[in-house]
Amino acid sequence: MSLPPRAAHPGDRSWRRFAGAALLLLLAGAAAAGKAQAEDADPFSATVTVDATAETAAKARETARLDGQRRALATLVEHLPGAGPAAKPPKLDDKAITDLVASFEVANERMSAVRYVAEYTFHFRPTEVRRALRNAGIAIADDPGKPAEPGKPSPDAGKPPVLLPVYQAGRVTRLWDDPNPWRDAWDRQPAASHVMIPLGDAGDIAAIDADQARAGDAGALGALTRRNGADDAVVAVAAMRGAPDKPNGVDLTVRRYRGGQLLDTRNASVTANPGDSESDLLGRATGAVVAAIETGWKKEPPPGYDQQGTLTAVLPITGLDDWVRARERLATVPAIRKVALVALSRQEATIEIGYAGSIDQLKASLAGISLDLVRGDPLWRLARTGPDRTP
Repeated sequence: MSLPPRAAHPGDRSWRRFAGAALLLLLAGAAAAGKAQAEDADPFSATVTVDATAETAAKARETARLDGQRRALATLVEHLPGAGPAAKPPKLDDKAITDLVASFEVANERMSAVRYVAEYTFHFRPTEVRRALRNAGIAIADDPGKPAEPGKPSPDAGKPPVLLPVYQAGRVTRLWDDPNPWRDAWDRQPAASHVMIPLGDAGDIAAIDADQARAGDAGALGALTRRNGADDAVVAVAAMRGAPDKPNGVDLTVRRYRGGQLLDTRNASVTANPGDSESDLLGRATGAVVAAIETGWKKEPPPGYDQQGTLTAVLPITGLDDWVRARERLATVPAIRKVALVALSRQEATIEIGYAGSIDQLKASLAGISLDLVRGDPLWRLARTGPDRTP
């Protein structure tokens, strides 16, 4: 039923102004409360006011966004549980901070020909922010990767090694590219507190790729460790067995380097349990890698690494081009000091290898480029392994 019409009175206009103002206040209060609740619900979001001037409004807007995301990250770090007001945001460039941003919202935009003013709400990626904070030595209360006892040094006292999770499924090898479920497994596990996982920003991508990591490229590993403030690098290769939707298991090859030199290698296999997804399997595999770091490796190189040796080995080849490629790959092995050609035919190359360390260390280094050193009679043989094997 509708109400009957009512005649207007002179006082109605002021009443409507009052009612309108009251309604605006209520709406503003509700919006502020909703905003506060949203920020409380999402500690990885922050709102900042930006004000920038430049040659054009477009340039001012871009300057404001970059300044805003940097200040929003600083605000976020200060208010994260356990961090405290003294916590400083990690030192990152604009590109790296942009990579941490999942999305942003803009409100109350005002601009002139050269000035831009607005309110930005930035929503950051929790996993990537936690990783950046861990790498900067900032502990937060809700970080699943933080040490169980704050302030207690890790079992491997000193700087944690930087870990490169290389994922291999068939002929596909990934480090920075998505999807990399092996990298994702490290982001989810508390085991990640014992190692430093690089952000994978533009600088990391330029320093090293998946092939260089697998081969133990000394220059690339050195660039990455310097960039991340580490002494050692651990390359953890996870080779999946079976289909991704129904894996049989994963084979792990874990190598630790310092100054581009191979310190040690560990191999392990983790068998899938009934009903295991790839995510479940790789999650358990992180524990096997951490066990190797905690119990199998020390801070000093293994005894005998300063030893020198030579051996003669036969390498099967398919022709001259194959030999040239093989020689280039051998030159990337940190333990090898010299490769000299003794004899060459269409089927094989006989070479003399000068190396540092023990035979086991040389074998581990060669495994990084898919070569297996096998003792023969009287000469050693280099057998090719992996999906790219030729004779």
